[in-house]
Amino acid sequence: MARYLEGRPLAQGRLGVLPSAFNPPTTAHVALAEAARQAAGLDQVAFTLPERFPHKQFEGASFEQRARMLTALTAGHAGWATAATEGGLFLEMARELLQLSGPGVEAVVLCGRDAAERIVGWDYGEGPPIERQLEEFRLAVAEREGSYAPPAELASRIVRVPMPAEARAVSSSAVRAAIAAGRPWERMVPRPVAAVIRELGLYGAARDR
Repeated sequence: MARYLEGRPLAQGRLGVLPSAFNPPTTAHVALAEAARQAAGLDQVAFTLPERFPHKQFEGASFEQRARMLTALTAGHAGWATAATEGGLFLEMARELLQLSGPGVEAVVLCGRDAAERIVGWDYGEGPPIERQLEEFRLAVAEREGSYAPPAELASRIVRVPMPAEARAVSSSAVRAAIAAGRPWERMVPRPVAAVIRELGLYGAARDR
């Protein structure tokens, strides 16, 4: 079952589910959240951290440390929340968050072009195919490293989200690499996240004294 670490479940309207490893959260995550609110008419964006990943382990920062960065980021922002889910697949996260939401709330999962291409082309085996999944949630796809052209039969359930140019080159891996190399990195993460990274000395960053 999902749980909110900061903020409250949405009572009515359209819920944006922004899943990521958040290792760490970056200005690109924030840009996607804000752009998707406009493009998809979202009433809330839940920055969603799964307690387990389908294909990776927690490295660089623990679940608790990533949750700390996210709650620092979303605290006091009326349109944002931080949530944790047991499942790590888009369908699992959407279902868990909708169980906590009010009746009639619609879920929109936010992702980048590369993630959209993976989930649309994925072999789900005995699970519901993507056509069935998109009956339970919509996709809002950020235009990063190229635009996404959805299959015609899915287009009505997928919203394209234009991204500002300055956010397209920012990634969590770039932040970690910059910290490891001793290069400037603070501009790639929101200020509350940078403060937590320095406080905890994450990724080899110098601690505040």
